[in-house]
Amino acid sequence: MDTFSFKRHRRLRSSESLRALVTETTLTINDFIYPLFIVEGEKVKNEVSSMPGVFQISLDFLEEELNELESLGIRAVILFGVPNDKDEIGTGAYIEEGIVQQATKVIKQSHPHMLVIADTCLCEYTSHGHCGVVHEEDVHNDESLKLLAKTAVSQAEAGADIIAPSNMMDGFVVVIRQALDEAGFTHIPIMSYAVKYASAFYGPFRDAADSTPQFGDRRTYQMDPANRREALKEAQTDIEEGADFLIVKPALSYLDIVREVKDHTNIPIVAYNVSGEYAMIKAAAQNGWIDEQSLVLEMFTSMKRAGADLILTYYAKDVATWLQKN
Repeated sequence: MDTFSFKRHRRLRSSESLRALVTETTLTINDFIYPLFIVEGEKVKNEVSSMPGVFQISLDFLEEELNELESLGIRAVILFGVPNDKDEIGTGAYIEEGIVQQATKVIKQSHPHMLVIADTCLCEYTSHGHCGVVHEEDVHNDESLKLLAKTAVSQAEAGADIIAPSNMMDGFVVVIRQALDEAGFTHIPIMSYAVKYASAFYGPFRDAADSTPQFGDRRTYQMDPANRREALKEAQTDIEEGADFLIVKPALSYLDIVREVKDHTNIPIVAYNVSGEYAMIKAAAQNGWIDEQSLVLEMFTSMKRAGADLILTYYAKDVATWLQKN
């Protein structure tokens, strides 16, 4: 055989040290954002049945949670509120003593260097479970924008470092940007859920956030999973309207979209590893069907390789532990 007739790519794979030297994609704990579900009341720590290892916690458990996150090197959290009382217009989202506002103040008082990202939506706070104001089972876009802007300002006033609107109303970024600027929060960035698909992967989250729609679905405002070009249109619109980060949600089944958005934009891309993706892997791991650590690290490497700058995931604490050991 002519030994010079083919390429010897294996030369760079011959040892662990050599493979590490030429690795193209790496994970660090600074890549990760951890979600927290904050509920009202005291001494509440409820494990979400469909999301093993994920809990709804009350404010009195927040200090314990923050200490653990800090010890693991996790520096950013995103807050989802689960109020006791809901109404048609999601009042709990924007009142001064809303549960996310309270949690933000607690975090900033006890752990001022923890980055607080506030999810800005109404679905956890509305009695009907939709992301805006509803008239005759139709989500009214422009009327919803007024409340979303009010929510964003309220969250910024409480001390949130980043506002993350997730509602997918047309114009949500520009209206929130204007409201923040007028309120004196020109320095607060917006992490837009720019590319958010109407996905079947969200089921467990709705258990955690108690946000299942009471009628219909969210397909009139979330994107069709079959659409690719529309993602680029949504992303570009949000950049033009003032977004500082773009979220692609879900992540694992939409890595092609992560790559396209990354290639066509110049701001940080966040991949949201959503609840259904998390729950499937946890279930398989608990049944002994997979090597959880290896699979999860491979999955997140694929997200970074696809173009994600940051990863929002319920696995952040596990990944931090694994990375510290390696």
